[in-house]
Order: sequence, then structure tokens, then C-alpha cells
Amino acid sequence: MAEGNDYPGMPRWVKISGILAAVLILLTAMIVVFDIGGPHGPGRHMSPDTGMPPAGDGP
Repeated sequence: MAEGNDYPGMPRWVKISGILAAVLILLTAMIVVFDIGGPHGPGRHMSPDTGMPPAGDGP
């Protein structure tokens, strides 16, 4: 006797979650590889004419 599969397959929400996770990972990788975010660090938010030395330049 041939019986059908009792389990119909992966639920739709699992497929959609997997696709969204893959898209987010690809976007993050593209941002890192192509350096879209620009320079990061504490000096990023300082204006260039503050006269303060960059962080980490101690005596």
C-alpha cells in the first residue's frame, strides 16, 4: 500500500524567513565589501576644526 507523505513540507513562514535572512546577509556583505558606510570611529562625528587631537594620540 502506497501512502502519501504525512508531512507536507516546510511551512511558508520558514521559507520567507530564510529568504529575508539571506537578503540581509547579502546586503551586509555588499556594504562591507564596497565600503558604502564610510569611515567609522569616534572622530567621525567631530568637526574638523575642533583643534582636538584624534582619539588614541596620547602623550
